[in-house]
Amino acid sequence: MTTATAELLTVPEVMARLKLGRSTVYDLIRSRRLVSLTIGRSRRVPADAVRDFIDNQIEEAA
Repeated sequence: MTTATAELLTVPEVMARLKLGRSTVYDLIRSRRLVSLTIGRSRRVPADAVRDFIDNQIEEAA
């Protein structure tokens, strides 16, 4: 999937997918462990970034 066609998720959607709270998701974004972009005043997270985050967590746990 190219960046131009990447699915962009809202913070609440990321919260639901990762089953994490709002402040934790923003902490992950702030610490650059979860890639995000700002469009206007809205924060969006590419769906691929959520999958990459999960994959990295699995690797770290192994």
